[in-house]
Amino acid sequence: MKAALDGIKVVDLTRVLAGPYCTMILADLGADVIKVEAPGGSDETRSWGPPFQNGVSAYYLCANRNKRSITVNLKTEEGREIIRKLTKEADVLIHNFKTGSMEKWMLDYDTMKTINPKLVYCSITGFGETGPDRHLPGYDYIIQGLSGLMSITGYEESGPIKIGVAMVDILTGLYSAIAIEAALYEREKSGQGQKIDMSLLDTAVSSLANVASNYLISGNVPKRLGNDHPNIVPYSTFKTMDGEMIIAVGNNRQFSTLCEIIGIPEVGYLEKYKTNDARVKNSKELTRIIENQLQLKPADHWITLFTQNQIPCGPIQTMDQVFTHPQIIAREMVVNFTHPEAGKVKLVGSPIKLSRTKVKMERHPPLAGEHTSEVLQQAGFSKDEIVKLMEEKIV
Repeated sequence: MKAALDGIKVVDLTRVLAGPYCTMILADLGADVIKVEAPGGSDETRSWGPPFQNGVSAYYLCANRNKRSITVNLKTEEGREIIRKLTKEADVLIHNFKTGSMEKWMLDYDTMKTINPKLVYCSITGFGETGPDRHLPGYDYIIQGLSGLMSITGYEESGPIKIGVAMVDILTGLYSAIAIEAALYEREKSGQGQKIDMSLLDTAVSSLANVASNYLISGNVPKRLGNDHPNIVPYSTFKTMDGEMIIAVGNNRQFSTLCEIIGIPEVGYLEKYKTNDARVKNSKELTRIIENQLQLKPADHWITLFTQNQIPCGPIQTMDQVFTHPQIIAREMVVNFTHPEAGKVKLVGSPIKLSRTKVKMERHPPLAGEHTSEVLQQAGFSKDEIVKLMEEKIV
């Protein structure tokens, strides 16, 4: 059975995380992704570590499986001509160079669409290609601050805290994959490609979801609430006898049941806790009452009882617990690859589960330039031409 994006060719001029994560999703779904770096390898994540396995960065491995790799010197006209030739037969070109770079190299959308009118062209930048900040470089950490994400993460006493993963990069990769797939679908009807202008800042602001909506409707600047929820109580972490656990009560029935289970049924009937609105207003006092009861027993005791009674709850797992969890194993969220340098490596699997056109796991994260000769031959270059390009350090 063919994969969902079988037959789609992607020229990938991205590096680090947002772009490579996007193209890995497309590659997992069957697209032929050609990762382009400068000779020697120019994706910074190749050197980001530790940890390394036999000199190969764990960071690089996390976002580059299922791709082929070529190296091209984009600072030369001959190198840029290779990209134009590859793009002529491609469905998608994606890059994350600063605004203006592709225009300088004559690899911009207006130029490339004359070569290939059906091309879907995706630009990922920090701030987008319009607006006063369009020329500024964009980094996940900086965008977390600018977008307001850090202002709502952490506790009042802790100060602003970044999210523990480069989540803005990940979300931008996801949005970009969605946009590319939408443009490819639309092309089936119109026969035309189009340009996609993706911004880390736009993505981060869109991810504020209900918090942004709360501000836009009320005008109240949200405070850092730590693990608490601004609109729902009890919906947080709670201390037990042997550590913390999560309780996520979403309605009044669940709250009443919770109170019965932990031995304070009368609290569920008090007017100041009976409705969610009332619980939000009296959250600090209610949290103390709940924790006093929870600290009488260990977390596993409460998780078992709450789960049996359909009260949403869970532990706070460490990485070793996550990747030995039976559900994670059953869902094949760890996959094994053999890498020519790193040896046997474990990578996080894909969450996409399609019944017919299944996600593929065929190629290890490539060495820099591992497929240069193969890709150029397929693009029509002769062996002699490829040798000459290598001698002149064009590839």
